[in-house]
Amino acid sequence: MAGFLFFLLAAVCIGSVLGMILSRNQAHNALFLVLAFAGLGGLFGLLDAPFIAAVQIIIYAGAIMVLFIFVIMMINLERGISPEKKKWTLGLAGVLAVFLLIELVLSIRGAWVDLGTTGGESIGRPAELGRLLFTDYLYPFEITSILIIAALVGAIVLAKRKERE
Repeated sequence: MAGFLFFLLAAVCIGSVLGMILSRNQAHNALFLVLAFAGLGGLFGLLDAPFIAAVQIIIYAGAIMVLFIFVIMMINLERGISPEKKKWTLGLAGVLAVFLLIELVLSIRGAWVDLGTTGGESIGRPAELGRLLFTDYLYPFEITSILIIAALVGAIVLAKRKERE
């Protein structure tokens, strides 16, 4: 049964991401992304990581997607991007993609080494995750909190400015 659920959830994730890529409507893209996040949460559940699965569904499929929907509603989608800005944006996206690919390779290599040393039995458990967040990864955790608060304040400022106009 676990194998069937894995392939079903993987197909849901792949299908929703392909739908997101192929769709031209931003609201549909956000809904496809919610479906992908929910499928990914199910995959985490199959990996016996209940805390990460719940966080994936509650935080990403819930809260983050609400923010995406608000951003989609706030920006003017009919105007589009100018050709000069589009070239600059594509170049920046290419550079960021290379950096993210390098980061992905390094993190997979580091996780592989960690699995070999710890046996992987405590990965995804809430107690171990909490210990890591408040010891080894305290500064990245706090910086992420500050960035989320800054994004929230920025969204409120943009919404208030648009109201005044």
